[in-house]
Amino acid sequence: MDHVRVEEGDGVALMTIVDEKRRNAMSAAMVGEIVETFDALEASDTVGAVVLTGAPPAFCSGADVANLGALAEQRVAQERRGSIVSVYDGFLRVLRSSLPTIAAVNGPAIGAGMNLALACDVRLAGTSARLEARFLRIGLHPGGGHAWMLERAVGPQAAAAIMLFGEPIDGARAAEIGLAWRTVPDDELLDAAREMAARAARVPKPLSAAAKQTLREAPWQPDFDAAIATEVERQTWSLGQGWFQRPV
Repeated sequence: MDHVRVEEGDGVALMTIVDEKRRNAMSAAMVGEIVETFDALEASDTVGAVVLTGAPPAFCSGADVANLGALAEQRVAQERRGSIVSVYDGFLRVLRSSLPTIAAVNGPAIGAGMNLALACDVRLAGTSARLEARFLRIGLHPGGGHAWMLERAVGPQAAAAIMLFGEPIDGARAAEIGLAWRTVPDDELLDAAREMAARAARVPKPLSAAAKQTLREAPWQPDFDAAIATEVERQTWSLGQGWFQRPV
């Protein structure tokens, strides 16, 4: 692949998006490779978690400027496997993955690049991380679920500050407001992300997928009793799989 590199170890796939000339901007070609890579990782018997990062010095500078016109219609004119691939499909594929995912934000994550980080279950921010919405500054309404993901991560006031008022968030501030789980020195970022991901990767893959699905559904349960019923059903299922009391 031209725009995605994968290294595997200890059950973790370190996935690096690569387009150094455009600071890892999300092009149609990159989106297709992200989707294809996640399909393969989910089907793998050896991968239980993913760390997503960008080729230095950026995480992802947003959508490729050449595609912004197509973004207005949420389409990119690229045929892949018989369907048109949207620019949004890149980070939405990450969001919908059954694998535990960590974004190792190693530099600027702008616009669609911020969406890519938000799509991961957890974000670790390097000291050089900078997260900015920047949609309104270029005359573009946020898209791809940006407001929904951002508000869920940081709450309404911080989301407004970032999206409406253009507040840039550095690595330290990201951890303060919950946009990142913690801030890590740049030279320790990937090791910290791999170590954290490896703990998730040791869990049986179907079990982590079920737990992740429960987390996704929790905000939409009609009441507490419904939430309990969902958890009891899945806990009972897990008891029948032979994993209980096996340390991981």
